[in-house]
Amino acid sequence: MSIKEPSHDFSQLRSRVERRPKHPGLNIIGVSAGYHDSACCLLQDGVLVAAVQEERFSRVKNDKAFPRKAFRYCLEAGGISIADVDSIAYYEDPTQKLGRQLWMGMMPGLPAERRGSIFDRMVKTQPQQVIRRLFGYEGPIEIVDHHLSHAASAYYYSGFDDAAILTVDGVGDWPTTTYGWGKGIDVGRFEQVDFPDSLGFFYSAITGYLGFEVNEGEYKVMGLAPYGEPIYADQIRNLIEVTSEGQYRLNMKYFAFLTEDSMYTEELATLLGKPPREPESEMNQFHMDVAKSVQVVLEEVMLEKARYLHSKVPSENLCMAGGVALNVVANGRCLREGPFKRLFVQPAAGDAGTSLGAAAVAHVRITREAPVKEKMSHVYLGPANTSEDACQILQTSSAKFKDFRGKEDELIRYVVDRLIEGKVIGWSQGRMEFGPRSLGCRSILADPRRPEMRDRINALVKMREAFRPFAPAVLQSKAHEHFDIDHPSPFMLETCQVISPIDLSAITHIDGSARVQTVTRETNPRFAALLEEFDRRTGCPILLNTSFNVRGEPIVCTTVDAIMCFVRSQIDLLVVEDFVLDRAGIPPLWDLQAQQRFEKPGDGEAVGHLVYTLL
Repeated sequence: MSIKEPSHDFSQLRSRVERRPKHPGLNIIGVSAGYHDSACCLLQDGVLVAAVQEERFSRVKNDKAFPRKAFRYCLEAGGISIADVDSIAYYEDPTQKLGRQLWMGMMPGLPAERRGSIFDRMVKTQPQQVIRRLFGYEGPIEIVDHHLSHAASAYYYSGFDDAAILTVDGVGDWPTTTYGWGKGIDVGRFEQVDFPDSLGFFYSAITGYLGFEVNEGEYKVMGLAPYGEPIYADQIRNLIEVTSEGQYRLNMKYFAFLTEDSMYTEELATLLGKPPREPESEMNQFHMDVAKSVQVVLEEVMLEKARYLHSKVPSENLCMAGGVALNVVANGRCLREGPFKRLFVQPAAGDAGTSLGAAAVAHVRITREAPVKEKMSHVYLGPANTSEDACQILQTSSAKFKDFRGKEDELIRYVVDRLIEGKVIGWSQGRMEFGPRSLGCRSILADPRRPEMRDRINALVKMREAFRPFAPAVLQSKAHEHFDIDHPSPFMLETCQVISPIDLSAITHIDGSARVQTVTRETNPRFAALLEEFDRRTGCPILLNTSFNVRGEPIVCTTVDAIMCFVRSQIDLLVVEDFVLDRAGIPPLWDLQAQQRFEKPGDGEAVGHLVYTLL
């Protein structure tokens, strides 16, 4: 389905929207659901006013359940009711997906139980029916195929008037990689690679082999890679045949995902000479070298395909989306060594971001106009916690806290004092971020100059692997003094070399790189003010910034989430809106409540860790 092929006759809807008062305007809700990382967004007259993943409410990591709570939030954020929704845009084509499921169900040698599972999923209620039942919606539902949703999510929010578009993920409906273009309001595709050949599956197979959770731990492989050498690159090249133009093929001898609940076969272990790593077991140099090798091969393929795309679409601009586009190291190499001068990666490049693309496509089909074309400058699109609510929660407990309402400058100075002392800060402010990165609204912050800070946060706060790097947040006006970067990077989506005269041990990876977030007062005034004060006091306009969560949980959303994470972790200080709570102020009963909350699962659907979600 192309951008010009709507599922409905929208003439009556256009007429109705034109006749009614400007507010609430044209309301389109985009939905991503049922695969992994479900999400909703709201476009009002082409302006993105709300977007959030369901996991932030359900507290189920990568929740794939239909996003009921996210949908409700979007209505509230837009000040509308279900009666005001003009169209719901769904992020994939159920018919195409059904075709892929049928093909998978007919695979020779497929175990009976797996075949039964596939056919059981096929006969379940289609998403259009689920939308009508769960949301009580009777209006038009616009179907947008998966990779068109990815492409649109990058192009329409890039600010470019024209661009080449590359989408790369595990699988959507049928395609796994697409090559296309955007010009004006139009988005097109001229070539694709189809399932089961997939760069996402290629990388995920090694992720599983290395003992990490598939479709979740790929960024761990990327973080582990700089510790290794690419001595297994030739072996890993056997997994994928890069053919002419945009095509490539997986060597299915090494992949088991079609017939088993595993990404790889025993042949992969034979090829690499060692058995798969058991999850949570010791990490050694072999695993680091395998990680480096698969990263190098991925970068080679991505760079070659980016050059091919430019030969067909010779724009100066490249847009990227899909889960593989979250590989910031590969992104950086494509920009540095490739033919494009500018790159825009959708900040929520995975499936959550397809809700944005589906909504944008529906807007174009209904209005015959592009959504608002300014470049996406921030992703602070989620729920906010009011100062009043935070105060009520703290006051009704026996917590001891400091109240800085109406005294922001004093709050900033107090927090900077604690950062200079070496404290780790939980920071919950304003509307939360959409996508996988914490960008100064739901963050854990620390002094990046302290060499012990990285190990301390990894071990005691985040409770995660010691090799994992942390990212720096830096004032945009001073970023060029400390990092080899000459353009804004507000979403932590590319790496660059650290060139700072300051020893930034806590945020510098072993290869001398960092994944930078640039910050301005225009997009996040309180976070910028914190960086400015830290710079004034220390001469360092940079803070260590990592997501406010513990291992295995989504980023915190509400004040209660922030408090529970603070209590369970070894964070020294919690700043939630205008209030500050240190560990000495924690009521004794909170420890018990936090543990009980941690042990109880949510009501969503978690994603399995052995194999990429294919159904």
